[in-house]
Amino acid sequence: MPKYKIAVIPGDGIGKEVVPAALDVLHTIGEVHGNLSFEFTEFPWNCDYYITHGKMLPDDGIETLKGFDGIFLGAIGNPKLVPDHISLWGLLLKIRRSFEQSINLRPAKYFKGLRSPLSNPNDFNLVVVRENSEGEYSEIGGRIHKNEDEIAVQNAVFTRKKSEQAIRYAFELAKNRHGHVTSATKSNGIFHSMPFWDSIFNDIKENYPDIKTSSTHIDALSAFLVTQPEKSDVIVASNLFGDILTDIGGAIMGSIGIAPAANINLTGEYPSMFEPVHGSAPDIYGKGIANPIGQIWTAKMMLDHFGQRELGQQLLDVIEDVTGDNIKTSDIGGKATTKEVTSEICKRLKAL
Repeated sequence: MPKYKIAVIPGDGIGKEVVPAALDVLHTIGEVHGNLSFEFTEFPWNCDYYITHGKMLPDDGIETLKGFDGIFLGAIGNPKLVPDHISLWGLLLKIRRSFEQSINLRPAKYFKGLRSPLSNPNDFNLVVVRENSEGEYSEIGGRIHKNEDEIAVQNAVFTRKKSEQAIRYAFELAKNRHGHVTSATKSNGIFHSMPFWDSIFNDIKENYPDIKTSSTHIDALSAFLVTQPEKSDVIVASNLFGDILTDIGGAIMGSIGIAPAANINLTGEYPSMFEPVHGSAPDIYGKGIANPIGQIWTAKMMLDHFGQRELGQQLLDVIEDVTGDNIKTSDIGGKATTKEVTSEICKRLKAL
C-alpha cells in the first residue's frame, strides 16, 4: 500500500483554513479506499514566521523539504506585515526554483453549480502548461541613474532546454485529452524570444503527428478564452503569458477561488508542490467562509501526480456534485461555510 509523505505549509490567511479542510478530504479518501495513506508534516512558515525570525523559512528549510514526496501549500502573503516581493521570493519562488519545478499546471473548466460570467460557456475544459522557471520572470536586469534619467532593464531569458520541456509536456498531456495543443506566442511584436519559442514548438510538433496544433498571439488568445474557451484543450505558454491566461481561466470559471495549480519537477529528483491559485485573502480570514474548493481541487492534482488518477477523478466528480447541489460558499453564490462544504464532500466520498 503506497504511503505518501507530504510536507504541509498552510501559510498565511485563509491558507490556515482551507489546508486543514483539504487534509480532511485526503484522510477520508485514504480511509474509504484503504489502498493508500498519507503522512502529513506541517511547517509554520509564513509572514508571521518572518516577523519573528527575519526569514520566510529556516536556513535548512529547503533541505528539510527534500525528503518529502510532495509539498502541499495553502497561500503566502500578508502585505501589512511583509512586502509581497519578500514573502513570495523568500518562500514560494524559493521552493519552485530550488526544486526545479519547471512546469506550472493549471486547469480551468466549466463547473456545475458555478455561474460563469460567460453567457454561453459551452462546457469548456482546458489546461494551461506554463513554463515556470525563466522567461519574462528572470532576475536578470537592474536600474541605473536617478530622477528623470532613471532606467530599468528587465531581461527575459528563454533557454532551449526549458522551453522544450514545457512544450513537450503539453504534447504528452494532449495525448490523453482531446489531442490539441495551442502555443501562446507574440512573435509579431517580441523580436527574439518569441520566434525562438515558435521554432522550438514547430520542431517538437513534428514528433507528434496525431496531435493537432495552433500558434496564437497572446492578445488574440486571451480574447478567445473569453469568446470561445471550449475550443481550447492544452495551451502551452511562457512564464508571463501562462500567468495571464490562467487568471483568465479562473475568471471564466466564475471564481479564482476554486482554481488549482501544480508546480511539477519533471525528473522526480525533488518533490513537486501543489497550491491553489487564490491568495491569502486576509480580509476574510477567521470568518469561516473561505472557499475550500481551490485547495481540495489542488489535492486532486496531487493524487493525479502520484498516479492515483481514478481517485482524483472521483474527487473532482464529488466536488462538482456538491457545487451542483448549491452547497457552496458565499463567494460563488452560496451560503455554506468552509466546514459545511468540506463535510459534505467527505460525506459523499464515504458514500461512494
